[in-house]
Amino acid sequence: MTEKKLIFLAILCSGLLLLGALAFQYVAGLPPCKLCYWQRYPHIIAILFGSIYYFTSITKIAIIPATASFASAGIGAYHFGIEQKFWPGPNTCSSVGVNNLSTDDLIEQIMTAPIIKCDEVLWSFLSISMAGWNSIFSTFLGLFWIAILILSLIHISEPTRPLYISYAVFC
Repeated sequence: MTEKKLIFLAILCSGLLLLGALAFQYVAGLPPCKLCYWQRYPHIIAILFGSIYYFTSITKIAIIPATASFASAGIGAYHFGIEQKFWPGPNTCSSVGVNNLSTDDLIEQIMTAPIIKCDEVLWSFLSISMAGWNSIFSTFLGLFWIAILILSLIHISEPTRPLYISYAVFC
């Protein structure tokens, strides 16, 4: 597989993660919370800088989509931890106790509370929520970008057979 195909595959993966999130939102009717939106932004950055890398072949740009993928994974892991009650989420995004709130503070919290809470799991598969799956996929995608960067620094030449990568050592 050529370097261009690997880059295209990585860009496609970020695009598919975004399309999946949009499908859950608009087709399945699962509204996203604030942290769900935050997990999407790094993939947009990965697509943008991955496309720049694809068309310019400036090798060091690959670190930006890698970092963006790891950022999305980190936000996803943080969100998953909030959903599992490992730690509290932001007050603007989570259900919080009302025991120590005054009446005015309680009314303020009710009036400013978002419709969708970050600590509620709306969908899960194998007991892992969408935020957890995003964290897993984004971690592997970040590792894939790092592998592309390393391979491009070693130098990927055109393969003699279409399914294999041939390596030249520091040409």
